[in-house]
Amino acid sequence: MNNNLQENIKNMLPFESAKHIIESIAIELKTEKVPLMGALYRVLAEDVFSDTDMPPFNKSAMDGFACRSGDIGNPLKIIEAIPAGKLPEKTVGKNQCSRIMTGGVVPQGADMVVRLENINEISPGYIQCIRNPEASNICLAGEDLPKGGQVLAKGVQLFARHIAVLAAAGITHPLVYSIPEIAVLSTGSELTEPPAAPSGAKIRNSNAWQLIAQAIELGYRPAYLGIIPDNEEKLKDRLNNALENYAVIIVSGGVSVGDYDYVPKTLNLLGVKTVFHGIGAKPGRHILLGQKDSRFVFGLPGNPVSSFVQFEMLVSPLLKRLKGLSYASDMRLCVLKNGYKRKKTSETVFIPGWLSGPNSVETINYNGSAHIHAYINANCIIEIPQGIAEIKPGDIVNVRPL
Repeated sequence: MNNNLQENIKNMLPFESAKHIIESIAIELKTEKVPLMGALYRVLAEDVFSDTDMPPFNKSAMDGFACRSGDIGNPLKIIEAIPAGKLPEKTVGKNQCSRIMTGGVVPQGADMVVRLENINEISPGYIQCIRNPEASNICLAGEDLPKGGQVLAKGVQLFARHIAVLAAAGITHPLVYSIPEIAVLSTGSELTEPPAAPSGAKIRNSNAWQLIAQAIELGYRPAYLGIIPDNEEKLKDRLNNALENYAVIIVSGGVSVGDYDYVPKTLNLLGVKTVFHGIGAKPGRHILLGQKDSRFVFGLPGNPVSSFVQFEMLVSPLLKRLKGLSYASDMRLCVLKNGYKRKKTSETVFIPGWLSGPNSVETINYNGSAHIHAYINANCIIEIPQGIAEIKPGDIVNVRPL
């Protein structure tokens, strides 16, 4: 590494400072009502309360016979059958029972359901319990949640389990935070799209598809704006159009210091203010964040690992906040099993790792920022802080699960 580059790295924004900037950006959130079918991964914009007891009635937790606990051991006469969805017609009296199915309404007079496996038929229409019941096997009305109780709190991201309780509470169009429109584009005359076979000096464009997938994992549906060759005018036209139509633009390539890295200059010409450009981190040293009014542009390096890692570490936190999620660090403290050494310590370094337990991690083979295949075998990113030359087996490290 030459002295000028070493000095440039020394003067770059520390990674922790870049992360703090991302966490501190003021964001104005909008809301909308969406149908349940479109609510997955959205974030609730208000507290939700139940309009009914859950369950709404005393219901049987299993198939069996509803009876009085004081009659256990006696011959019991079957007076009716109660499938789920049917109201009982009779009250259970002394030495009587009702055949009941899972989810059925427990009839008046009964305070217990004896499971089917614990019953013997002793004569037509009569049964007897052959084993003492271990529980009442009745789910009481409102025991999960009483009417008027809070179902979900504002700020919760909705997954399948949340959709179920919203439906049970009668909520068909929850109020959620709007998700901004985002776009992904790639730069570089060397790129060709799959499935075309690259020839000569061409390489397939993998970054865009990787970034699109990462955005989808966060609940976004990004637009893909294609490949822009190394041409300033074409780049300017495409970026100008993107700034008019999208709240977040993620650009892959063209952000370093080479002769054909036109992205920083072009954004400046379009009135995009540079929030930061270049951080003391590897891979992804030349990441750029720009802002124009309420719109954001991320410029990510062209190396696939650089774009992957810095999306996870810096782009993802902002995208989460833009969809209404409160900031919460994804980092976890773990014990490093196999140790790590390096010669240069001027930057924070991110390397692929494998979480072999809830608090145990080890490094895996990694050849640098073009080695995206290393992350096929990784389930986390290990952070090696600036200034640290060696981490011994058994030491604690910061880990970002994937």
